[in-house]
Amino acid sequence: MFQIQIDENALKQLYLSKIEERLESIEQEVFFFSSKELCHYLGMSWNTIVNNLLIDEDFPHLRVGSRWIFPVQEVKEYMKVYTGEVKKNGGDVLRYRRTKK
Repeated sequence: MFQIQIDENALKQLYLSKIEERLESIEQEVFFFSSKELCHYLGMSWNTIVNNLLIDEDFPHLRVGSRWIFPVQEVKEYMKVYTGEVKKNGGDVLRYRRTKK
């Protein structure tokens, strides 16, 4: 007769790491956000995005007919820089205006 012992904590860590790997791979497969997905991702309303991000010519966006699409990886990189700048200048997105350097 065989007896098998399973370390539940090790098993939990293993399946959580595999789930995380899969989620990351799925995230890499999505190339563009729609405007609705961008709002959800950033936690901002469409008006806030238009008035504070789309006015910046460096914000990554494309227009396809009447629709806007946003390259996922470029948005992530832009937002890393942008949030750092906002934090250095008081931390309020609505009051911050990006200046060219």
